[in-house]
Formats: sequence, structure tokens, C-alpha cells
Amino acid sequence: MKILVCAKQVPNTNEVKINPETGTLIRDGVESILNPDDDNALEAALQLKDANEGSTVTVVSMGPPQAKDMLIECLAKGADDAILLSSRAFGGADTWATSNTIAAAIRKIGDYDIIFAGRQAIDGDTAQVGPQIAERLNLPQVTYVEEVLKCEDKKVTVKRQLEDGYEIIEIPMPCLLTAVKELNTPRYMSVKGIYEAYEKEITVWDEKDIEADPNQIGIKSSPTRVFRSFTPAPKGKGVMIEGTPKEAAAKVVDELKKKHFL
Repeated sequence: MKILVCAKQVPNTNEVKINPETGTLIRDGVESILNPDDDNALEAALQLKDANEGSTVTVVSMGPPQAKDMLIECLAKGADDAILLSSRAFGGADTWATSNTIAAAIRKIGDYDIIFAGRQAIDGDTAQVGPQIAERLNLPQVTYVEEVLKCEDKKVTVKRQLEDGYEIIEIPMPCLLTAVKELNTPRYMSVKGIYEAYEKEITVWDEKDIEADPNQIGIKSSPTRVFRSFTPAPKGKGVMIEGTPKEAAAKVVDELKKKHFL
């Protein structure tokens, strides 16, 4: 079984700050991490690899050269190969252009049974790239997978998370599945895995390598436009009003009158 995992390096959102003048993210000095949902997708792929002898896991990511650090982490956890799609031509892409780029790379890879992706990336929260890749490749897909129940006879049976329950779905391979955090608990890197990861070579492809249509990649081909990003100003300190219900109500009315709300 040949399994692909789509992964993304994202800024640690606990530390993200926005430049108030430009409205853009301040990335200098901000730690970059493997997107959490993609970590669950990788773990699901590794579990299938462990259960099916001879299986391989290849991680595919689009990003700047420093995304190699994230791919090394994936290799250290047990992935067999890693491919980084990196070029200035890919820069500034929205989900539409990103999915075009990754789909082109997967077409070049050619042979695969299952593609795993995280539900969404924490720096965008769109949950669009995985489904869009499936559409580009004309693959059946299941999103919000919280459990892989069975994988045999070229079919996968999964449990799909819903707001008020779940669905059990059988899907033929090749297919694409997007993972939620409830799917599993990602494993840690092993010392042996870290050592071996640094010995492996990460393949880097640009737009020529994947024969991407220049009219469908990068910022020029992205229909989405972000005009402004900002951090909401903190609210003022609250005022505690004490007294009996009648006294408190009178004080509230008085404060509202002072602020010309009444």
C-alpha cells in the first residue's frame, strides 16, 4: 500500500502577532510547527503502514525552504520519503492555487492508494485544500474522519464525525481522507528516527518539475484577496456593580444615561 500525506508548516498560533501598520503576520522569531491536524493525518498513515507490511508513507508539502525542518520531523516519526514543493512561483497562493500545485505534484508521483490530509490548517482554518485536491484528482473523499475502521480489498471503512453523531462510510481506493484530532494521538519522534531522518534526502520540486500550469498557481492565479488583517483592540475594564437588585438596576440605568445610551 502506498500512502501519501499532505502536510503544512504553520506558525505557532499561540505566538502569532499582526503588524498594526501593514496588517500582515509578524513571522520573525515565531516558532513554526507541523500543523496539528496534519500530524493526526500522518499518524493515521503510519498506523496503516505498521499494519500492512510493505507499505510506504510519503509526505508532500508546499512551502519555503525552511519547511524542510517540518519534513524532517515527519521522517523522524516514521515516514519513508518527503517531497517539498518550493518556488517563488508558488508564493502567495490561496487554497485554490495551493490545491492545484499539490494535485500536480501528486499526479507526478502517480501511484498511490490513500491520501491523508489534516481537516484544516490553523493559520487559515478554511478546511478547503484537502477536498479541493480530491476534486482536482477526481477522487472519492471523506472529510472529518475520526476513526479508520477497516482497510482491505481496495476499500476503506471510516467513521466520519458529525456535529450531532457520526456516519460509517465505505470508500474505494484510491481516495482522500481528512483527519480530525479525535482520530488518534500522534507519536513522538524516536532517537533512532531522528538520526535516520537527517540521513535521508528531501526531494524538492519547483513548478517545472511538476509541470504545473503557470495560470493556475501562485498569487496571480489566486481569486482570493485579503485586504486587511487585524487584531481586535482589547475591551476596557469591566465595572462591578454591587447592592440589592433594585439598587444595582438604578446604577445601571444611571451609567447608561451618562454614556447617552438612554
